[in-house]
Amino acid sequence: MKDIRTGIGYDVHRFAEGRKLMLGGVEIPHTMGLEGHSDADVLLHSLCDALLGAAGFEDIGHQFPNTDNRFKDISSLLLLKSTMELLTNSGWHVVNTDSVVILEAPKIYPFIPQMKSEISAVVNCANVSVKATTSEGLGFAGKGEGCSAYSTVLIAK
Repeated sequence: MKDIRTGIGYDVHRFAEGRKLMLGGVEIPHTMGLEGHSDADVLLHSLCDALLGAAGFEDIGHQFPNTDNRFKDISSLLLLKSTMELLTNSGWHVVNTDSVVILEAPKIYPFIPQMKSEISAVVNCANVSVKATTSEGLGFAGKGEGCSAYSTVLIAK
């Protein structure tokens, strides 16, 4: 029997003027981006945390600390690639990923196929799911103050 593990990740960032909105490695046209040390891609950050947790590694903040200038404005696709190197070098492969992005605007549905493609290429897995939802006007996301994402993964050796 294979060693099979699951992981869950969560991330949140507030909107900020003068930044690109990056989600799933894709630039989304919008008047604001997300505030953060890297490109603040909540989808990829939640996915990194889910993968790291499933494999038993320390979280994304430990792996890529916001006190390290090497990660200043870095593409989160590179963080995901580094995460996958850790997993691959430890004998893990990704069976599937499932993520949901929570935000009121902009609508990201048209960009989901490209997000799935970007993620699939890095995690070397075709079973990648990305969904989007609103919070029906409730909370920080509902007020348009920020964006969050949850991800779950299944990995195996």
